[in-house]
Amino acid sequence: MTSYDYDLITIGAGSGGVRASRMAAGTGARVAVIESLRTGGTCVMRGCVPKKLLVYGSHFAHDFEDSLGFGWQQAKPDFHWTKLIDAKNKELDRLEGIYHTLLKNAGVEELMGKGKLVGRHEVEVNGRILSAETILIATGGWPTLPEIPGIEHAVTSNEALDLPTLPKRIAIVGGGYIAVEFAGIFNALGSEVHEIIRAEKVLRGFDDAMRTGLQEELIKKGIQIHNGVNVTRIEATEAGAFTLGFDVGAPLQVDLVMYATGRAPNTQGIGLETAGVATNGKGAIAVDGFSKTNIDNIYAIGDVTDRINLTPVALAEGMAFVDTVYRNTPTAADRENVASAVFSQPPIATVGLTEHEAVAQGPIDVYESSFTNMKHSLSGRDEKSIMKLIVDQKTDRVLGCHMLGSDSPEIIQGIAIAVKCGATKAQFDATIGIHPTAAEEFVTMRQKRV
Repeated sequence: MTSYDYDLITIGAGSGGVRASRMAAGTGARVAVIESLRTGGTCVMRGCVPKKLLVYGSHFAHDFEDSLGFGWQQAKPDFHWTKLIDAKNKELDRLEGIYHTLLKNAGVEELMGKGKLVGRHEVEVNGRILSAETILIATGGWPTLPEIPGIEHAVTSNEALDLPTLPKRIAIVGGGYIAVEFAGIFNALGSEVHEIIRAEKVLRGFDDAMRTGLQEELIKKGIQIHNGVNVTRIEATEAGAFTLGFDVGAPLQVDLVMYATGRAPNTQGIGLETAGVATNGKGAIAVDGFSKTNIDNIYAIGDVTDRINLTPVALAEGMAFVDTVYRNTPTAADRENVASAVFSQPPIATVGLTEHEAVAQGPIDVYESSFTNMKHSLSGRDEKSIMKLIVDQKTDRVLGCHMLGSDSPEIIQGIAIAVKCGATKAQFDATIGIHPTAAEEFVTMRQKRV
């Protein structure tokens, strides 16, 4: 029998890699995990968690304004960007410490450095060659930048989380969830925000009612959306600002340019070619339903496979990998009806099919409601909430549920259970609502959209 240094080597200590490594070690496997940056990966260190903390921080600006309608005296407290960033970094340090402890207690060996495949069973890190019976690649994704003149002047979401100062004027290029989330953060904290998108509306791929509703709310908040344009160049000025040139229209001058035009699987320089691991046309590692590559002992999970790029999905894939390889229970992660959220201001949450996706499958009924949240009846804020149910005409099953408005991620998480269980519109209707809440609208919508 071949002798290996480890039963499993995981390249990448993000959410999926850490979960898979810990659970594999729990079955008695000898496991090592390799990380070149910070343990915790994109979500915890460079994505979901720090971004959500900044979202929380920026919300106070709206809360102070809204309090006037409830009898509070006008308050304009000072805001210190550096204090928010310092507090965020302190929390990230705490979370990274927890990850180190979890791995250590599980018996997983952490190796800091760049892991690179040098064979089907071998990985090089810090000049050492280590062998493993099974290798798991969980290296995530990385922001991409277009090749245009002056792109070196732009930052990505990675750098935007640690800016030394809050920009007075910022251009955010992109219309996806990262772009609209940062647009909301900077706008609420007082920056002049310009969002540059190629399409007519933000959030391509989301339900059209949510896209339209959010774009209207962003504009109400003072975010200037430049749609139907492409940035052709970025030029630095002598005053330290930047001028963006477009394919149509006048140039724009700002103090910071941020690109949020997409992320790519983080596969560069990890030795895929050497080991013979195949990638698809988008550069993602090609895997089967059980996350196995074309090499029998090499697996890949998470964003590096470019399937559903969400942290909870990576966690589910990590668990399925352990069941398949170490518990003799071949398991494929369930990717049907995965709920997701955009922490824009206001936020969007969704589960199931969009109207466009559902109508392609057959006849549907659509229930939609737009209203002002009860809180804003006193605050005076001009902000609409939108709720939408998409129902299969033949089976009465709820195929999609979408919401734009305060607390929508918290609400849709619960609704997602019902959708996952195949709930019908009749069962939604039979559910007694909690009053007064916005969530009760989901069980009181009776009028079909014509």
